[in-house]
Parts: sequence; structure tokens; C-alpha cells
Amino acid sequence: MFFQNPAKTFRPALCAAAAVVVALTAGCTAPDVSTPQPPTPDTPSAASAAAPSAGDPWRPAVHLSAERNWINDPNGLVYENGTYHAFYQHNPHGNSWGNMSWGHSTSTDLVHWTQQPVAMEASEAEEIFSGSIVLDKDNASGLGSAGDPPMVALYTSAYGKGGARPAGIQAQSLAYSLDHGKSWQKYKGNPVLDLAPSSKNFRDPKLTWYEPGKYWVMTTVVADAQVVKLFKSTDLLHWEFLSDFSGVGAQGGLWEVPELLQMDVAGGGNDNGSGLKKWVMLLSINPGGIAGGSGMQYFVGEFDGRKFTAENAAAPGAPLSDSQWLDYGADFYAANSINGAPGGKPVLLGWMGNWDYAQHVPTTPWRGAMAVPRELELVRDGGRYALRSGIAGAAAEALGRAAGGEVRRKDLTVAGSAEPGFEPLGGDFSARTQLLDVELEPGEASEAGLVLRGSADGKRGLRISYERGTGTLKVDRSEAGTSNFSPLFSPYHQARVPLKDGKVRLRILLDSSSVEVFTPEGTVAITDAFYPAWDDTETLAFSRGGRAKVTIASTRVAS
Repeated sequence: MFFQNPAKTFRPALCAAAAVVVALTAGCTAPDVSTPQPPTPDTPSAASAAAPSAGDPWRPAVHLSAERNWINDPNGLVYENGTYHAFYQHNPHGNSWGNMSWGHSTSTDLVHWTQQPVAMEASEAEEIFSGSIVLDKDNASGLGSAGDPPMVALYTSAYGKGGARPAGIQAQSLAYSLDHGKSWQKYKGNPVLDLAPSSKNFRDPKLTWYEPGKYWVMTTVVADAQVVKLFKSTDLLHWEFLSDFSGVGAQGGLWEVPELLQMDVAGGGNDNGSGLKKWVMLLSINPGGIAGGSGMQYFVGEFDGRKFTAENAAAPGAPLSDSQWLDYGADFYAANSINGAPGGKPVLLGWMGNWDYAQHVPTTPWRGAMAVPRELELVRDGGRYALRSGIAGAAAEALGRAAGGEVRRKDLTVAGSAEPGFEPLGGDFSARTQLLDVELEPGEASEAGLVLRGSADGKRGLRISYERGTGTLKVDRSEAGTSNFSPLFSPYHQARVPLKDGKVRLRILLDSSSVEVFTPEGTVAITDAFYPAWDDTETLAFSRGGRAKVTIASTRVAS
């Protein structure tokens, strides 16, 4: 991921049709076996991030964050031998974007993370932008051995002074690890893939194994031209151009961090009884997202080994609501899947941030966190296929264990008139971090929902509500704490969610400075950051314009 720094020179759009691929002859060059760079003084040895406190009130309790300094897009996500590895864009030297390096954290349950030393650090000649990692189990690259196969990372080299390309150029490079991701050696023949002419916006390689052809497919972008470029390789070193994907969907900003996934259709089947599969293209956009600023759209279609064709895709210039969005909140971006994750469904990790204001959020000495890992399911939704998001199984189990298996439940009816009526849920539901399963039955109320991290009277707090007249699920952070750090910190986000049997069912993960709302029976998710007062911990139910029923179950993960 690359942040468009206003101080940098404008980057003219590159005509995709004129961009000819240069697949560099790297296979005959011996690997660079120089000693990996040591961690910098700013980099901790392996350590878990601190817990939230009155002095650090917005530190996540159950989300990945760095002990200190800036992080953004996840990259190089891989599962090996019971351990999840998350690499990510990281500034080892400061609390704002810059010095782009690969940070590294590990987990066995997707909730509790241990920060490792910096994996690959920026230099004057090269910053390490986004990419991905695969386990080269057959040693197709020749960079390891049959008994000691390598982890192979493809990443974007953003060249500076003295780099292998002129300053400002971006191309794709390779690094590998023979010690399970602890240290990395850059390939001597880098870059392994460039364009002709070279581009300042060619980035974000993500790898997918294509079983029918027995090769890897790399998706990349020419970000400012809104083009996804696809390549193939059998050895991860030599890359052949396949096709471009463009001309559909939201086009109002840079296209970034693409990924091509093959997925089963839930409950679906072909006439011959075999399971139905479709291909999905995930794609981030900034700006131009559905909630303003950064966002993630996706496309469902077919891939024949060379070309991806989207079905029922929105036309360029169509209303944003015509596109399909992975999340309708403001703070879910650059998500990509964990290679090799168990369970049979894609497990995504995304950055919980928005470039509209990410560099100004009021956290220190850290800035940036990842969303909860989520599983994707492809379902039929009216006339087209859609993605349903939910908390990944391993993470959900870990959250339950953290609470000792204790779940508190409550059923109540709330009466409201023209002004909302509030019903405090009491101490059992007062927590800064909790997992909530909620059933709202609006009944005669025009609006009903919850206030989280609220004041005792409900006037302050994060509101999650359902508006019956419009069929809209809404997350309102306008009175949920500190928000004066940026005029672009939008007050609320919403999406249409139909009632089922007169009810809407929600799964909500609340943490110290974030909320993630999932619809287990629908295809809407809303992820938003917010910055509440430390002492505002009340949970209240409310209704407006009539009586509503609320059923709530809370798994209290932290105080």
C-alpha cells in the first residue's frame, strides 16, 4: 500500500495498454546470501503489545497493533506449523507513515499477537511496500531444498536514491526465508518483474495457486490507471503476463491490494450435483469508498487461467451503492487472505484505518491496528452472488476462551416516544471490550438499537441502530468521544439490511477504540474506529417512536 503524500510530486496516469511487461531473467542469478539486516534500536524483541489503560485508553485489547510506531496494510499473511504470521507496513522509527518496512507479528489463535523484530527494513535505496508470502513446499524457486523449503515473499520495491531503478519507480521483488520467517534474504536478481515503461504506481503483488495449470497467479495494480494486471509463474522467479482487469466498478481513486480467490458457493450446486465454485476479485480503493475515503469493493465472476471476467459488475460512474462492498464502515482497508489458513474458507486480515484521517488519530506511542480476522462465505443474494463476512472461527474461539466461557444474557422491551427512551443493561454488560450477539425486533419503533461505551444517560456513546422505515443498519460515532482531530472523520455509516421475521440479528465485536458489526444472516459488515472517554463504559438499549424488543448476549473479553 502506498500513501499518496501531498508533498510528493503528482504521478501521471499510466496508460495500461502501453504498459508492456518486462519479465526479468532472474533464474540464472545466484541468490544473495548476505546476512539479513539486524533489528533497529526502535524495534522490540518478541513482545506482546501493552494492555489498554487510562494512560493509553485506545490501545486494542483483542486486535493486532504494534507496541509503538506506525502500522498500516497487512501483507505477507501466511500460516505454517500452527502459527499465523502477519507482516505489515510499518515505520520502525516514527508514529506516522514513512520508512516503509515489513513489521512482523505472530499468533496461534488470531487474537493474541506477539510482535517480532522487523522483518525487512527500508533503506535510502528501497522501501518495502506491500506484497505476499507463499510456502514454496516443492522448492520450485530453488531457493531452499526439498528438506528445507523456503518461504517466498513477493513485494513491491519503491526505489529511492541509489536503487536498482530510478527514484520513484515501483517494481516487484523477491525475498526468501529459510528459518520460518524470522529472517529474510533479498534475491540478488531483483526486481523480478517490471513494466516497460516503468511505473511509479505498479505495486501490491498477491499470489494465488491455480491448480488446473499448476502455476501461481500474481495480481498487481497500476493504481492510478485503475488496472489490475495478472501474471503467472511456475517458479516464482520468471513471470509471464496474462491479462488486465479494468473498466468496471468504483473508479474514484487509486486501485490497490488486489486478490483473486476461488470460493465455493454456500448451499449451491450444479445440476450434475457437483459443488458450484466462483472466482472473486478483492480490490481496495482510495479515495472513493462507500463510506468516504478508503474502502474495499469486490467482483464475482469466472477465471479461465488467463483472464478474470466479472459478472453483474457496476459500470464506471454508477452510484457507489451499485458496487459490491466488503465493508460499509470507514475503517476496513487492504484486507487480504492468510495463505494456508485452516478451515476451508478464506480468512482475511485488514487494516482498521482510513487514509482520510489515519495519520491524525489521537493515539501514541502507536498508531494503527488490524481488524479482527474474518472468514468469507460466498452466498446467493437476490440476482447475484455476494460475500458474507464473519469473525474467523479461530478468533471467535479465542475470544470465548478469554472470557472463560461466561456469557451474560438479557431480554428487555424498551419504550420510546418522539425522544428516545434508554434502558441501561447494568454492570454485567459494562465493558470496554466484549463480543455481543444481538437480536433487535423494532416492532412499532421507528428506530431501535444499542449505545456502547456510553454515558449513564445514553447521550454520549456509540450508537448501533436499525431504522425501520428505511430498512437501514446504522453505526453513529458522532457522540462517541474524541473526533476533532480531522474534519474528514465522518459521523456515521449505514447500509440496507432487510428484516427477517421482523428481526435483525447482529454480531458485534467492541474493543477499546473500534467496533465491528456483522450480519450473520446478511452480507453487510460495518467497521468503524472511535475514541471514547475511558470512563464511558455503559451499555444501553434504546428505542424511538414506539416499543422495541432487544435480546442480547455478551461475552466479556476484557474490562
